Amino acid sequence: MTDQRPSPAGDRLSDRTRTLDRSKIRVMFDLAEAYDGDPIRLQVGVPDFDTPEHVVDAAEAAARAGRTEYTANPGVPELRAAIAETMARESDVEYAPEQITVTSGAMEALSLAMLAVAGPGDEVVVPTPAWPNYVNQAQIAGATPVEVPLPADSGFDLDPERIAANVTDDTAAVILTNPSNPTGRVYDEDLVCEVARIAADHDAYLVADEVYGRLTYDRAFRGAASYVDAPENVLTVGSCSKTYAMTGWRLGWLAGPQPVVDAVSRIGESTTACASSVSQQAALAALTGPQEPVAEMKAAFERRRDAVVERVAEMPSVSCPRPEGAFYALLDVSVLPGDSLDVAERLLSEYGVVTAPGNGFGDAGEGYLRLSFANGLDRIETGLDRIEEMVRAETA
Repeated sequence: MTDQRPSPAGDRLSDRTRTLDRSKIRVMFDLAEAYDGDPIRLQVGVPDFDTPEHVVDAAEAAARAGRTEYTANPGVPELRAAIAETMARESDVEYAPEQITVTSGAMEALSLAMLAVAGPGDEVVVPTPAWPNYVNQAQIAGATPVEVPLPADSGFDLDPERIAANVTDDTAAVILTNPSNPTGRVYDEDLVCEVARIAADHDAYLVADEVYGRLTYDRAFRGAASYVDAPENVLTVGSCSKTYAMTGWRLGWLAGPQPVVDAVSRIGESTTACASSVSQQAALAALTGPQEPVAEMKAAFERRRDAVVERVAEMPSVSCPRPEGAFYALLDVSVLPGDSLDVAERLLSEYGVVTAPGNGFGDAGEGYLRLSFANGLDRIETGLDRIEEMVRAETA
């Protein structure tokens, strides 16, 4: 009979695992799974559209044709070329295909980029509220994340002075999501230029996470590498996930200076080797095929954005900055008792609505709830009705 007692090795975990916090988005996801009923799920940024049919067809054809083997570490050449063409057309960013490496989602691109440019003794500056994985990715690389709270009174726009005060000669990178997750803010180009200059002056990279770049509503979007003074210091991250409703296909990319891209490919050789061959063919079809599905999804998200802003404006004691891109709204619920995780848990348990607590996006997010409007308008409206019901009950 095998001895089932834990061995001493069972407690040998690396220090990096002890510093990693679970994403509160995922905490709420798990709580929703255990909820007894059918909650209104507004917590995760997953488009409620099917992947375009021609993309699925291309994947099926690739699989049936036997295109199921390993590819080159940085991806198949025709996909890298298509990514370069798409970036030039859609965001004015010029990269050669050789300056692009394909990854298993933008998440892997960001993580491998941190491993490539940051390590022990380095710092990674993260203006917040921000997607929580940046902090963990910096810690996994052995670097120290430095959170810089952005001012709520400006709708969480960039504040170069605050960022400059936290950038030092130990800074390896400054990370920006533009459009922002969780605020939906599209940063002013002159402010991005100033942040990029601050980073470059300290020999640090600007990591431009632009996965929502094709989902802007009030103005055209340009990638940071197209207008900053030192584009050679910019690492641009993109993905098919949000634009083409392909979150589960896990297909993203990193573009930037050749030494960094090559380093990311070498590190990736020891993690995933390459992105899924079938997903690469699907992405090729997405980027080079009909773009009408993208326009339709974007138009739907814009209608929902407008509906959310109008509905929140009707509520007492609750407000949100007007999202300019992505598909998130950040609701100020600071009038309600408890921290934002407490509020999110009550909203789920008592009203059946799942949101992401703002303190999961850094201290600057405390007092807020992020809701995703990548969901049907009827579900969104029901969720907002229940949020107002909770607000009225708790502020009466």
